[in-house]
Order: sequence, then structure tokens, then C-alpha cells
Amino acid sequence: MTSAQILVVDDEPNLLRVVAAMLQREHYEVHTAASGGEAITLLAEHHVDVIVTDLRMPGIDGLALLAHARVEHPGVPVILITAHGTVDTAETALKSGAFDYVTKPFDRDELLSVVAKAAKTRELSLGDVTPSDRGRFRIIGESPPILEVYEILDRVADTPSTVLVTGESGTGKELVARALHEHSRRHEHPFVRVNCAAIPPDLLESELFGYERGAFTGAVTSKPGRFELAHGGTLFLDEIGEIPTSMQVKLLRALQEQEFERVGGIKTIRVDVRIVAATNRDLESDVRVGRFREDLFYRLNVVHVHLAPLRERPSDIPLLLEHLRVKLGERLERPARGFTDDAVERLMRYEWRGNIRELENVVERCLLFCDSALIDASHLPAAIRRATSDPSPPRDSRPSDAAAAARPREDVHGADESSGLDGLLGEVGDAGLKEAVREATVLVERELIVRALARTGQNVTHAARLLRISRKSLQTKMKELGLRHDAGPGNEER
Repeated sequence: MTSAQILVVDDEPNLLRVVAAMLQREHYEVHTAASGGEAITLLAEHHVDVIVTDLRMPGIDGLALLAHARVEHPGVPVILITAHGTVDTAETALKSGAFDYVTKPFDRDELLSVVAKAAKTRELSLGDVTPSDRGRFRIIGESPPILEVYEILDRVADTPSTVLVTGESGTGKELVARALHEHSRRHEHPFVRVNCAAIPPDLLESELFGYERGAFTGAVTSKPGRFELAHGGTLFLDEIGEIPTSMQVKLLRALQEQEFERVGGIKTIRVDVRIVAATNRDLESDVRVGRFREDLFYRLNVVHVHLAPLRERPSDIPLLLEHLRVKLGERLERPARGFTDDAVERLMRYEWRGNIRELENVVERCLLFCDSALIDASHLPAAIRRATSDPSPPRDSRPSDAAAAARPREDVHGADESSGLDGLLGEVGDAGLKEAVREATVLVERELIVRALARTGQNVTHAARLLRISRKSLQTKMKELGLRHDAGPGNEER
């Protein structure tokens, strides 16, 4: 959201000028105010997406401005700039609704990272789904996998249960985590996100649990961790599969007991936190090879929400295109009435390895380079045009696996399935219709399993998920049907 409107508030002219210039270089539109009173006036006159304010100012200080923003401009994230001596006050402000804080002298990259996250959060809040979007929880879609996600969220959002969200990168795992928080009784308390992959392993413990003054070189003051900051609310552990094994036992204890000690501390701290974790890894495989603790996996996997990749739900693409066209068109001030049928069909045939994130980037590019009322195939990136140049029906319009399995065809062993069914017809007189149907069911069942394994690269875990059965049930079926060898050498336990 590089065109976000940022309000910077500070009574120190030099710092105000430096922060404003820093943000302008990142292509943000920046407003400045030299006092809290001036900031309140600007907020009344201009649209603002994020507020960056000094904590200590004469008159209306950062805390008073935060309180004003929460009442008069709800949803606008407030970032506090504070000195070391006022860190405790800033942490209190976090529990009162501030988005985050940075300490002076602040690191440029740290400040820009916090502002970018705040701007993205604001963009998501403004992108609430309307009824015409045919979606819920800010998640767009009507396909069976998405309807299943809606059902799970309905059932578990307002519970304390731990949730594990899985799916490829770009499928919207953070949207699910925020939906769980916002539709629970914890929604008035903090939603704290931790990207476990972005934190160096040696700093992860202090980031999660905090540290006491003098715990290590540079610890000039005590600092609470993300567990404390999320007290009463939700802690979202993104990329949980990247946590090193040395930290997993400490995390397990914090999850089980809801208590921990800060680094360098001896006092046990108790918290009330709802955990939502997310990963794009196959944690079950990581458990088998010893990379992830089994007890921690089961502690996290109380409720499992899986987000199917976009290529497995192409029927949702037209809905997503319309939603993104409106949202991005307003932000870019580049409206377009819609997409041609040819463009939509091509986009539905594309594989979308980057999922919704990649789709959003493509729509933005199309809006920037389209000078006509409708976006057609010529406006699509060359890679998509090349990949979809050979017309074929969208996957959702092709025959279902069950229908295809019942149609005469050559199976993987070279036998015509029609001969198997003809043979069963000959046995009806001897064995009866019920027995013939049972044998036909076995044929169809076997073919569906073979296809699921082929589609998932012989990965038993992913195939089981595709077939909506447990991994153990699939392994049993494969053994009964003599398909163990079909999983490929060394792949039986994948």
C-alpha cells in the first residue's frame, strides 16, 4: 500500500523532517503536525491511514492523540516513537490499542517495517467484503474448500481453542487468523503477530517471552515479549514451522501452562492468550524426520484450517478479480469496468503458484497498463499469455474425478476399465447386484486414489487431504487395493 496517507506528529522539527522525508522516499503521502492539537485538526480535514507520533509532547501528547484516534478515527493504526525512559508507558499504550512502538534512536528499516505493516492492516480493514463479493470474514469465494473454511470459522472463532492454519504462501493464512480474533470475544484486546521466520533464532526467545535488564549485552531496560503484549487477546505465530528445535520445548511449556519466565528473569509470568499458528510446511513430515516436536504439533493442531491453493479452486477467480478490480482501482485511481471473457478464462487456467498474492499483483499491473474500459488478454503479463495460449476448459468445468473414473479409459496398468465393468456385469447373475456394485465401487475408489497420488506428486499426506480422509485411512486403503508400490520408492511415508 505504498500510496497510504501517513500523518507524522512530533514537536521536534528536525525529527519531524527526517521521518517525513524517510517515508516520502518510500512513496507514502505524508502529512506533518508539530503538536497533538495540529494533528487533531489535520485528522478532521484529511483522510489518514496511519499515524506516527512522538509519545512525549507538550499539551496533547501521544497517549492523548491515541485516545482521540480510537474514538474519532477507529481503525487508524497509531505508531508511537518513544525514548528508552518511556518504554513502559509505550507498552501500556500497546495494551490500550496502539499498533506498535519504536524507540529512539530508531533504526530506519525497523520504522519502515512497522509502518508498512500498519498500512497493510489499514488496507485490509478498508477492504471489508461487501455482500456482492460473495465472501465472508474478508475471504472471497464460494468454492467447496472455502465454504468449509467458513464453517470452521463459524464454529471455532469464539472459543479459546488453538488453531493451526496451513496452506501455500499467498493463500491468506493471516486473514484467517485475524478473522478468528475479530469474531471472538477477544476482539477488543490485542492481536499480536510474530513472523517466526523473520526473527534470528538467537533472538526468538527474548522476542516471545521478553527479557530483564542486564540479561545480555545491550539489555539496558526490561522489555515484555509478545506473549505478554497479547495478554487477553490473540497471538498469531506465523511460519511456526521455522522455529528451531531448541525453542520448541520452551514454546510447548508456554502453550500448555500459559506461563513462562523472561530471559534473565526468575519471576513466572502468567498470561491469557489464544494461539493461532500458521505454516506452509508439512509439519507431519517434519515430525517424522525429527525436525518438529510431535507433542508441540499436537498441541497446535487442535483445530486445523487448510487453505486450498488458488489452482484448486478456479471457480473463485472471477469473484476475486471483481473484488480486486474495485479495491485496487480506487487506490490507484485507475478504474476499469471489468475483464473480458477471454481474459477471465485465461486467468482461470493459469496455475497461480503465488496464489492470491500473485493474482493481486497481476490485477494491479493490468489496471496500470490498461487504457481501455475492459481488461482483455492483451493486458495480461506475457508469462500468463504464453502459459494459457492453448485453450482448455477451466478445471472446475472438467468432468469430476468420479465421473472420469466411471468412463472407459486406459488405467495406469494399461487395462481398459470398461473390461472390468463388463466382467462385473457378467457376474451379476451369479453374485447379485449388491456384490457387483461393491466391486464397481472398489474400481472407482482405486482410480480416485491413483489420481490423487498423481496430482500431489505421490505425497500421501496431501493426497489424503485432497480425498478428505485421514492419512492413516488412505494408507490402509492403499494396502488393501495393492497400491503401496504406486506411491513410488521411498514415498510411502510422505
